Amino acid sequence: MRLIRVHTAQPLQPGATVALTDSAAAHLGRVLRLRSGDAVTVFNGDGNDYSGSIVALRGARVEVALSARVAARPESPLAVTLVQGIARGERMDFVVQKATELGIARLVPVQAERSVVRLEAGRSQRRQAHWHGVAIAACEQCGRARLPVVDEAQPLPVWLGQPPTGALRLQLDPGAEQSLASAARGADAVELLVGPEGGLSPAEQAAAAAAGYRPCSLGPRVLRSETAAIAALVVLQATSGDLR
Repeated sequence: MRLIRVHTAQPLQPGATVALTDSAAAHLGRVLRLRSGDAVTVFNGDGNDYSGSIVALRGARVEVALSARVAARPESPLAVTLVQGIARGERMDFVVQKATELGIARLVPVQAERSVVRLEAGRSQRRQAHWHGVAIAACEQCGRARLPVVDEAQPLPVWLGQPPTGALRLQLDPGAEQSLASAARGADAVELLVGPEGGLSPAEQAAAAAAGYRPCSLGPRVLRSETAAIAALVVLQATSGDLR
C-alpha cells in the first residue's frame, strides 16, 4: 500500500487536527483525489512522521486528524554539504531533487566564473524558494523527515571566504590523482564542491585549494555537472554513509 506523505511547516502532535492549504491541499485533493477517511502521513522537518487521516475537504483546504508520532527513516550518518555550481533550469532542479533523495544535509548554490546562469538579488531569492520546494517534494517521495537546508545563491569567492566548518573539504577535479572514495573514507562530514557546466576555472580551483578543498576524481571520464554531483553523492554515501 502506498504511503502518502505531505509536508507542512506547522507544529505537529498526536491528537491535533491540522489544516493543509496551498500546494499540499491541492496535491491531496485535486491530484490524488483523496476523500475523508483516507490515510495521510504529515511531517514538518522535526525528524518524525505523524500518521493521520483526512477528516474534511473544503475547497482549497484539507483537514487531517493526527493519531500517532512515528519514527521516520533515519538520516545518513554522513553529513554532506553540496556546494554546487548553479546549472541551468531543469538541470539544477534535477540536482536538488536527487541530492535530497541521496541524503544531503545542506545545499549551497554558488555562482562561478563559468556559470551560465546569473541571478540578481530578487531572482536569487525566488530561485531559493523554488529549490526549497523541490527539496520538499523529494522528501515527501523518498521518506525523509528532515529537510536539507537550501541556501540562497552566492558567489563562489564569498563562500570560500567563510570560516571552515570543520568538515572534510573536497572538490571534484577530473585531473586529480586521488579518488573521491579514498579521500572521503572515514569522514563523518563532507563539503563537496562541484563546478558548473563549464567547470571551475584554474583560479577558482586554486582558491578552493587555498580554502582547504582537496582535489579528487570520480574516474577517467569528464561528467556533466549534474551527473558529477549525483555520482559523487552516491560514492560518498556508499563509502561513509547509508548506502550499502
